[in-house]
Amino acid sequence: MQILDFDSQVFLAPMAGITDKPLRKLVHSFGKGNIVSEMVAINALERNNPKTSRIADVRDEPYPVTVQLVGGDALLFANAARLAAELGAHNIDINMGCPVRKIVNNNSGSALSKDLMMAAKIIDSTVKATPLPVSVKFRLGWDHEHINAVEFAKMCEDSGASYITVHGRTRSDFYSGNANWDKIAEVKTAVKIPVVGNGDVTDGISARRMIDYTGVDAVMIGRATLGAPWLIAEIDKYLRHGECSPRKTAAEVKIILLNHIKGLYEYYGERTALALSRKYVCWYSKGFHDAKHFREQYVKTNNFEDAFSVIDDYFDGLKEDTLCV
Repeated sequence: MQILDFDSQVFLAPMAGITDKPLRKLVHSFGKGNIVSEMVAINALERNNPKTSRIADVRDEPYPVTVQLVGGDALLFANAARLAAELGAHNIDINMGCPVRKIVNNNSGSALSKDLMMAAKIIDSTVKATPLPVSVKFRLGWDHEHINAVEFAKMCEDSGASYITVHGRTRSDFYSGNANWDKIAEVKTAVKIPVVGNGDVTDGISARRMIDYTGVDAVMIGRATLGAPWLIAEIDKYLRHGECSPRKTAAEVKIILLNHIKGLYEYYGERTALALSRKYVCWYSKGFHDAKHFREQYVKTNNFEDAFSVIDDYFDGLKEDTLCV
């Protein structure tokens, strides 16, 4: 099965501050899967903000990267789409689902679920601005009293979207509760363009269950990949062959964590990389014995020599412990 020219039914979800170049590179190293960038603010890209431009620049990545844009202005979206194309985007995804307050207060993200006319203008403007495929990611609606995912999906299709991704929660849910797969199925039935389902997929079995239950063309995984960058490739493998991958040993996780941190260092430099690595250490050590003590020791480190020493001492002492993925 293909969505446009994608060769996998599995997407890495865009996550601000997480799906940066080091993580994308690491995820891709494990095998197949579709890679999406961090959220890129169109206003900052228009101003040629150095940090934002660097986030959007994927020209030196040897695999296709979908660049996700966020904002609330149709003209700026068109300009940002052209800039993203120049910076190597494989296709453009429009964020109309982010629930974070500062995004919503800027009439962006989930706020657009309440303004279908503006959402349609943004999609139409973006589609006309670039030959790249344009997709849209959105939620079921603003809250449970205003679920309009089917109407929103039809609007996306009519406005020229090549495919859509629907998260099975409302804005008011944020990430709590269970994703509503029934509503995702309704969206799939209502449109002819491909649909990617997002919400409560954590492994190959749940990915297959979502596809079979909702009829979606592909799945997108976000939070389940935190501390498990191999998950995208493993789910792809399961969907293709029905094979479950063995759990990672402590020794394997240690190597992956160290490679991730080294990638952060090469991209950000030592100071920023060390600060960022602290959240990853928490995620990678989840499920291991005495992880709390390890995290407490790690956050006290002030340089990578000490940080790597703490990692060595901890993981080498775990012996045969494995992650529960």
